[in-house]
Amino acid sequence: MKVVYNGQLHEISEVPANPAGWLNGEGIFETIKTVGNRAFSLERHIERAHRSALQLGITIPKAEEISRSVAEILAEVRQGLGMLRICFDNQSNWLAVHLPYIEQSKSCDVRIHPQAVAGDIHKRFPYTHRLEILELARLADFDDAITINFEGNICEGSVTNFIACIDGVWVTPPTSDCVLPGIIREILIENKLVTVESISADRVLEITSAFLISSLRLSHAISSIDSRPLHLSHAFGEEIAALAHKYSVG
Repeated sequence: MKVVYNGQLHEISEVPANPAGWLNGEGIFETIKTVGNRAFSLERHIERAHRSALQLGITIPKAEEISRSVAEILAEVRQGLGMLRICFDNQSNWLAVHLPYIEQSKSCDVRIHPQAVAGDIHKRFPYTHRLEILELARLADFDDAITINFEGNICEGSVTNFIACIDGVWVTPPTSDCVLPGIIREILIENKLVTVESISADRVLEITSAFLISSLRLSHAISSIDSRPLHLSHAFGEEIAALAHKYSVG
């Protein structure tokens, strides 16, 4: 499999990465949906990576260099529907990989993750702690999980942001609750489709509809929380997806 490593095309076996396209060590990353080999909201993702890199003391290339390399890997490794991942480690190395992606076609049943989680406003790797939350939910016969922080507030999904309808208003937790500033989340806030407020875990029973949102899933309807059925807001999900595509070059 071809990847871009430090701005040059390589076979993945030639670079310090695992077969799934993750760099060894630690750093930050962006995961981006591609449609017809064009990346969704690439500029926003690169801007977020630069913000995190600056705050964490990680050196990453200029936006122009990243964009050129992304164009090269998308042309070299073509996917009808794909997932572009760009990793930047804390040793100034970086890697871009383009993998196939399968849409999630059904709504999801989620649970509240049983342990409090320290959230993060940066998208860091290794990502195993988040993937473990997802795997534990699936082992318990759920599709995903909602995490709670140590202050008792809802944060996000295992690997996604979270929005909920409470008293007829769509809300999403603030980054001050240690929530990743996701790109879809950012677009919904800018367009005033959701408001930002903390959601105490004891308000879970007040949630009537909810979605997991991310740059890959766009809007993934939640059909139940801890086996309590929710209303499936199909129209709102379609509105989110349409707005997401408006900001996409795919």
